[in-house]
Amino acid sequence: QLRLVESGGGLVQPGGSLRLSCAASGFRSYDYAIGWFRQAPGKEREGVSCIKNSGVSSNSADSVKGRFTISRDNAKNTVYLQMNSLKPEDTAVYYCAARAYDCSGDVSEYDFWGQGTRVTVSS
Repeated sequence: QLRLVESGGGLVQPGGSLRLSCAASGFRSYDYAIGWFRQAPGKEREGVSCIKNSGVSSNSADSVKGRFTISRDNAKNTVYLQMNSLKPEDTAVYYCAARAYDCSGDVSEYDFWGQGTRVTVSS
């Protein structure tokens, strides 16, 4: 069974950091592009960052450039999203998703999704 499981969310103060994990099972995640998306209440799901099967990464959202970093550990079959200098507007449920080979900003082009992990940035 192909599965993605996110973890690492929680409550953090503005300016703090969190590292989200996306653990894959049932397939080799490094054969896929893995994207991180987020959805805030009342808003559409948006792309945050993505890493291709080649290991090349890209940040989709201008709002996270310089603050969020995506990486992968192939031995652990896991992709990470390091989030620094968090802001209240980063509050959302964060999802990871897999797509064959290349990244896409279109959520409908991803093959399967995790269940999400909630991030709340508040003092």
